[in-house]
Amino acid sequence: MPIIGAHRVGIVPFDIKDDAVAIMFVTSQTRGRWILPKGKQDDGESHIDTCHREGFEEGGVRGVVLDNFPITTPITKLAKDGKRKIAVTYYPYLVTEQVDVFPEAERRQRHWALLEDAHRVAYREDLLHLIKRFEELLPWIKADAATYKPPRPEPLRQAL
Repeated sequence: MPIIGAHRVGIVPFDIKDDAVAIMFVTSQTRGRWILPKGKQDDGESHIDTCHREGFEEGGVRGVVLDNFPITTPITKLAKDGKRKIAVTYYPYLVTEQVDVFPEAERRQRHWALLEDAHRVAYREDLLHLIKRFEELLPWIKADAATYKPPRPEPLRQAL
């Protein structure tokens, strides 16, 4: 498979609640498969800017790019003349907001999966490799995410 086009930038949108980690997938535009948001970097745009733009355009999410943990991997993409490989650098993206109205809402669906179930959604080898790398970095990702999202307060105890 020859390499096509420019390098892409993407995100691994995630959220944490207690010990549970969930990843948000979106459907591809061509075949409706579950993928992670990614796209071409616009002129003058940083990787961080591309992450925010793609997260909102494709998934309707806003959040924090954890730029200390980029994962670059080849991803299979369907082109007009067949399947091709492209290099994509993904960044963990701590979701802080999800909206219902976003640019590609009519063309895409969203699905949140617990990390331990993500392999059932991301069944393609290239995405499985990405999810595995995300899992390997999880202790550092969680520590970094905690600086942006304080732990939820313990439930208030009622007086007896």
